[in-house]
Amino acid sequence: MFQSVRLIIAGAEKLKPEVKEAFKLKFGHEIYEGYGATETAPVAAVNTPNILDPETLKELTFNRIGSVGLPLPGTIIKIVNPDTLEELPVNEDGLIVIGGSQVMKGYLGDPDKTAEVICEIDGIRYYKTGDKGHIDEAGFVFITDRYSRFAKIGGEMISLGSVEENITRVLGDESPFCAVNVPDDKKGEAIALLIKTEQSPAEIMEALKQSDLIPLMLPTHILPVETLPMLASGKADFKGAKKMAVEILAGNGEE
Repeated sequence: MFQSVRLIIAGAEKLKPEVKEAFKLKFGHEIYEGYGATETAPVAAVNTPNILDPETLKELTFNRIGSVGLPLPGTIIKIVNPDTLEELPVNEDGLIVIGGSQVMKGYLGDPDKTAEVICEIDGIRYYKTGDKGHIDEAGFVFITDRYSRFAKIGGEMISLGSVEENITRVLGDESPFCAVNVPDDKKGEAIALLIKTEQSPAEIMEALKQSDLIPLMLPTHILPVETLPMLASGKADFKGAKKMAVEILAGNGEE
């Protein structure tokens, strides 16, 4: 059924290696990962198949595993300091900004929100994605996390995306879950795990403690829920999940 498909590109969510491998084994096609945002109409970077230069017989690389590819023609992607907007060196993580003719003019009727995400660098308008990442020496873009998806625990910045990846290794994909940061009187913030499961919080915590997860990545609160907040696009609603976790903890007397 996929015989006539020339190119398969995944976007919106991070492409998991196991999904990529399983798809190729089952259907014989490679999935290439892309990246963008609605505000950039929407594709900004993409991996495509490598090709052989007919003159030199050298392979030209347009695909790098773990990356979201190279910027599209006419698109500028920079990595900048999130506070100063100063461009950062190769392979150094920072805020991903996207410039080019496809960047939106603004949010309809909301100049304040527009001003928050649009900046000008050297006369070019850029969209501040909110994503954290770097660009390697060959120009491939790598995303490491969202700036909003960190928990500051005892002065340490813990990536909630990394927490979820590590917990997936322990619990698998059978029980949907979402890690969020919640206020904590002792350490500033703590990690709460919203999870749809039939297991008890004690059983889940014991499984995590028996794994090789470092203590800082262990959730302080395990909160079983019937459903996880989702956006209309089908993506996880992290803002809604955080609000839900805070409300559950308040109801449990754990403010």
